[in-house]
Amino acid sequence: MLKMPCDDTMIRHGPAASPCTRIAQRWTLLAAILGSSMAFMDGTVVNVALPAIQRSLRASAADAQWIVESYALFLAALLLVGGALGDRLGRRRVFVVGVSIFTVASAICAAARNADALVLARALQGIGAALLVPGSLALLSAGFEEGERGRAIGTWSAFSGVTAAIGPVVGGFLVDHLSWRWAFLLNLPLGIALVILSIAKVPESRGASAQAPLDFAGATSATLGLAGIVFALIEAPARGWGSGIVILAGAVGVAALAAFLMIEARVRDPMLPLILFRIRDFSGANLLTLLLYAALGGSLYFFPLNLIQVQGYSATAAGAALLPFIAIMFMLSRWAGSLVDRVGAKLPLVLGPAIAAAGFAAFARPGVGADYWTDFLPAVCLLGTGMAVTVAPLTTTVMNAVDPSHAGTASGVNNAVSRTASLLAIAAFGMVLAAAFDTRLDEALASLHLPAGALEAITSQRHRLAGLELSPGLPGEVAAQAKAAVGEAFVAGFRQVMWVSAGLALFSALVAWWTIGARTASASDPKP
Repeated sequence: MLKMPCDDTMIRHGPAASPCTRIAQRWTLLAAILGSSMAFMDGTVVNVALPAIQRSLRASAADAQWIVESYALFLAALLLVGGALGDRLGRRRVFVVGVSIFTVASAICAAARNADALVLARALQGIGAALLVPGSLALLSAGFEEGERGRAIGTWSAFSGVTAAIGPVVGGFLVDHLSWRWAFLLNLPLGIALVILSIAKVPESRGASAQAPLDFAGATSATLGLAGIVFALIEAPARGWGSGIVILAGAVGVAALAAFLMIEARVRDPMLPLILFRIRDFSGANLLTLLLYAALGGSLYFFPLNLIQVQGYSATAAGAALLPFIAIMFMLSRWAGSLVDRVGAKLPLVLGPAIAAAGFAAFARPGVGADYWTDFLPAVCLLGTGMAVTVAPLTTTVMNAVDPSHAGTASGVNNAVSRTASLLAIAAFGMVLAAAFDTRLDEALASLHLPAGALEAITSQRHRLAGLELSPGLPGEVAAQAKAAVGEAFVAGFRQVMWVSAGLALFSALVAWWTIGARTASASDPKP
């Protein structure tokens, strides 16, 4: 999981600071860094651990998606509520509760003996993260005066970048040399230390709107709506679109999301203030976020699977494959932010997604046996450059589009939109990949003339995609041909996913062209 847009501005434009000593500020900063690091590392580690998890638990491709999606679902749906709970009940208290839930859930994940148990534990982790993630940002907002937040944000962002870089590599090393279960056990000592540190050293604070009613109806309908749609998208390839449970889940999801919009339009204190979407720059920036982060989150979910299950990379090597992406983001972010001052936000928000689209298209070129340095690295660098050009201007546009009094809400909404985009894309892209995989695999198997038993063994495992296991008794040459057929089928699906991602990124560039103002508004300008 990469650091999402508007994370920094959720701190900068957060709740008013409470009096806090220098010593308390240092402890608060440490707690925020450790809390965010837990969430960042868990997301990136799980992605590189998925092939090992799938193999160990004999999980299907749908099971693997649910292991990621159950976590992302509750995090995306409850993120805004988690922030509101902190304002009402105490930011430190809610943060500690979130860390505790996350830590306990990590232990349950490590002990899981089947995919269903792991999916449920990951859902519990997602609930903890929904309290932990906004809580860590709120602690910084509350602990530092506005004039001091810049340095705190810089320190927090630097450590977040380090976490994003080393997380996949550490996770891959643990998977290669110990077990995928250590990817979750890693959270236990960190979580326990963080709870003790927070209770002992971090001051408590509450928001000015502590007595505002919580939007439980909105949170419930959003969770139910996203869950229904995600269930339908993930299960349809295996069950078929005509399946009663798929139709029911999809219908419930659509109805619940419609109810969510009606609730948000009428409730006094909505978690998603729809009135903000009347502002053209704000709605355009969030539509861009939805499209671009759907492309990014959906495609990067399948990239480690391709590297490990098809290209034969170790988990450590797969975890290191995106290091250039992170390095480019880190090196260009300050320069990209200065672009807004010189040329406005519109041009970077058109060019950045267009460059990212070229990066996604470049991922569609390599086949089985591709070389990282000549085939994948150029795509990684193009994608990193495109995202680096986009993120800072996108954040600036979101924040400048609204009145300063709504800046915290605007940043939270944009952050939630990016997470929701990834959630939906992983489910939808899985359907795209499965369809292409099945078609290409059937064509390849028809030309191989495998023994009936071997053919049945492969077709009965097609739901595992590239994670399927060949019969041990196959002759060497036949086994090699069958393995190549599976790899080629997965790459065919992977290419389709990357072309869809390129299309989404290009469309997001067009959205910026159509909706974003020619100049960047000042935060003090009148708002519509």
